[in-house]
Amino acid sequence: MIDPLFGGRYSRLPHCIGPLNCGPTANERSRGPSAPLGWALGSLGVEHGSGVRRPVAEGVDVGGVAERKIGGREWGCSGTLEGPNLSDPGANITRRPLAETNQPTGHQGGVLSVTSELAAAESEADRSERPAPRSSRGMVSLWRFLPFLRPYRVPLLLANALAIVTASTAIAIPLVIARVIDGPIARRDFVGLLAPVALIFLLGSLESFGMWGRRWLVSKPSTMFEITMRAKLFTQLQALSIGRHDGWQSGQLLSRAIDDLSVLRRFVAFAGPFLIVNGVIMPTGLIVLFAMNWQVGLIFTVTSLPLTLFCTRFVRRFEVASRRSQDQSGDLATIAQESAQGVRVLKALGRGRFFGSRFTALSRELQRTEMEKVRLDATLWAALVTLPTVSIALSLGVGGYSVVHGSMTMGTLVASITLATFLQWPIIWLGFLLSELFEARTAADRYWEIIDTPLDIADPAHPVELPTALHGELVIDRVRFAYPRSGDGPEHTVLEEISLRIRPGETVALVGATGSGKTALLELIPRLYDVSGGSITIDGVDIATLRLAELRRVVTVAFEEPVLFSASVRENVALGDSRATDADVRQALDIAQASEFVDALPWGLDTRIGEQGMSLSGGQRQRLALARAVLTGETAASGRIMVLDDPLSALDVETEERVQDRLRAVLSGATTLLVAHRPSTAALADRVALLADGRIVAEGSHEKLLRTSSHYRELMGGEA
Repeated sequence: MIDPLFGGRYSRLPHCIGPLNCGPTANERSRGPSAPLGWALGSLGVEHGSGVRRPVAEGVDVGGVAERKIGGREWGCSGTLEGPNLSDPGANITRRPLAETNQPTGHQGGVLSVTSELAAAESEADRSERPAPRSSRGMVSLWRFLPFLRPYRVPLLLANALAIVTASTAIAIPLVIARVIDGPIARRDFVGLLAPVALIFLLGSLESFGMWGRRWLVSKPSTMFEITMRAKLFTQLQALSIGRHDGWQSGQLLSRAIDDLSVLRRFVAFAGPFLIVNGVIMPTGLIVLFAMNWQVGLIFTVTSLPLTLFCTRFVRRFEVASRRSQDQSGDLATIAQESAQGVRVLKALGRGRFFGSRFTALSRELQRTEMEKVRLDATLWAALVTLPTVSIALSLGVGGYSVVHGSMTMGTLVASITLATFLQWPIIWLGFLLSELFEARTAADRYWEIIDTPLDIADPAHPVELPTALHGELVIDRVRFAYPRSGDGPEHTVLEEISLRIRPGETVALVGATGSGKTALLELIPRLYDVSGGSITIDGVDIATLRLAELRRVVTVAFEEPVLFSASVRENVALGDSRATDADVRQALDIAQASEFVDALPWGLDTRIGEQGMSLSGGQRQRLALARAVLTGETAASGRIMVLDDPLSALDVETEERVQDRLRAVLSGATTLLVAHRPSTAALADRVALLADGRIVAEGSHEKLLRTSSHYRELMGGEA
């Protein structure tokens, strides 16, 4: 389960028996007025009314008192807490009135009667808020990117080759130094120094060029890889059904599309290649070190063996913390996005501070996870830095002894220590590279979780073409629909045995109470969802056998909640038809009675209306969405089908009348199914279908249903 306040996942919570008293601690009461009770209960694993269970505070003492600081205030709960550990199931809570509590005056508190309910695992509804993590299978998720790197194999291989050459020069330089010390310097031959010094200068220049060349070669492939993978993810998200999107947090998807792919780009550009390079350089350096002096090589090898143990422990713990960190980043992005989109509501209700507290709490949870990663990383780095340094100190001692006793030359000692010093850096960097490796593997796991999600609404294997001369007859035949179930939860059936035939050019209005299934039926026409039973046909062709692009070319949609994008007015109106001309856009705006306010905008059709069109009024946004639906460009030929979900709900009476006058002409040339909540909208239709409890219970004209159906009259405001 994802905690809405703290963002963690909790599958089971401690259960309690008897009364549980919650309120500020004695120390906190001395500080003055305290925070609302809900904060205390939310942080201590119980809930105060919304039915959502929250995490248990750390430090809960079974049968004792639980205390935790929340927002800088100390809260505590006392009562009987049962369960062997903090993984026991949650509880259903009933709260007694404040008057029944024994909390001090001026402080909010309460007594909770808690009844345990054993739960085997968290509900699917909770798990569905982010794509479910799969069990990790080693580095399989990273290896799966190889086909996408194949087009860039030449520059990537050259970059790796340059990196190896660069590291090899660093190994060769100590060998030259040994010759210089034991040769010209020992003989005091200044002229003999010139050639070795020039060689070292050449090797250093080659090393510098190799570093520059490697970066230059790898920069474009890594960024192109990131762009390609991001485009693939975006395409998959667009292809997934609405039901899939309903079950995921937008912040999680944003985190995977942006942050995770940045991690993968860094891995492709740096960490991955250097893991390969170090895998070549380390054995090569050790072989050279053994060849120069086996004692120093042995010391360096033996002192490096404990690193294997450190790395093994690090791997297991760091990958868990890494996954938790990236999931929490997604939760944080969700809160930030929701707060930004709903800033008007938060300001109007004065709840900005509340959401700020939620954001801060999530940030602290993420900080704790990041600090855990830092501690793990610091421990590994300490070992990686200390052990090579110890080996160098031992090598210096053993080498110095050998030089004094004549079994090793000074040049060999200096070269061995220099080479050992160079080899310690690949070991030290191993900690960083392992961190990057497991960050990348976690990012890859999260990426493929989205890509591997099956498409439940897709083009058929053998698509059928619509007739060339399309009439637009829409037949809904015994359709049954239930929203996709959440895990093992019960199926929520919305529509039962719906049958409706809409003749070409006919307008049918759907009328029903809230929750009767009107919008659900409309969403089935363009296959935003698939029917659970029955069929929907256009001119006798089942829509399930059509290509989605072909179906959605014929069906135009206007939702009750207008969705606009951060683009120009022209781009928003012509979104469904890229070939629409300015004349087409103007005609659609005229029908929707939007031309006047669009012309008043600073740049007319070219005015960018901002994210969600929030710079416009609700009625203006709805008219632009309606203009998009009635756009009569090349794709809007005869036989088109219009699906309108109460398209005039945000308009005033005068504007609604003007829009209706223009809309009648458009509706007469299209097969239209529209949701109506007002008599004026229902009067636009040739026929009205009355829905109740997911079924059509009456059909007829607006006037006929007003005379014959009391339920319809009630829905229409009692108009007779």
